Amino acid sequence: MPKKSRKSGSNGGTPATVALTAAGTAFTVHAYDHDPSSPSYGEEAAAALGVSPDRVFKTLVADVDGELTVAVVPVAGQLDLKALAAAVGGKRATMADPAAAERTTGYVRGGISPLGQRKRLRTVLDASAGSHDTICVSAGRRGLEVELSPRDLAALTSAVLAPIGRA
Repeated sequence: MPKKSRKSGSNGGTPATVALTAAGTAFTVHAYDHDPSSPSYGEEAAAALGVSPDRVFKTLVADVDGELTVAVVPVAGQLDLKALAAAVGGKRATMADPAAAERTTGYVRGGISPLGQRKRLRTVLDASAGSHDTICVSAGRRGLEVELSPRDLAALTSAVLAPIGRA
C-alpha cells in the first residue's frame, strides 16, 4: 500500500498531531489506505508502512480498579492485564468498554492515540519501546500513524515504563 510521510509542522491534523506540534516534538506522520475488513488495525499498519510489528504500538484502554488507564504495547504481542494493574499499583485490570474508551479519549476504536486525548488518562508504555529509536502509534484515526521517539512519547503522556506486553 502507498506510504506518505509528513514532517511535523504540517497544516491540519488530529488532536494527537496538534499536541505534538504544540510541544515542539519531532515526529513523522504516515498515512495509508485503511481496509475496514482488516482483522487487526495494528498489524495492518505495520504491513502497510513496511515497519516491523515490534515497532508499531497499539493503544488499548483498560479499567484498573475502576479507573480508565491507557496501555501502549507492540502490535506483535498482547497486553498482560495483571502486569498493567501492577504497574500502576492496582489490583485488577480488565479491558474497558469500547464505548467508554471512545467517549473518554475522543477517538474511535482502531484510531485511539495515546496523545491528544479528550481526558488525559494514566498511561503505561511497554518497556520494550526503549529498545527502539522510534516507534509508531496511532495518530488519532484509522489509517494514520505517527512515528516518534519512545522517550518523547513517555514524556508527553507522563507514562510509566513497565513490561506490560507479552508475546
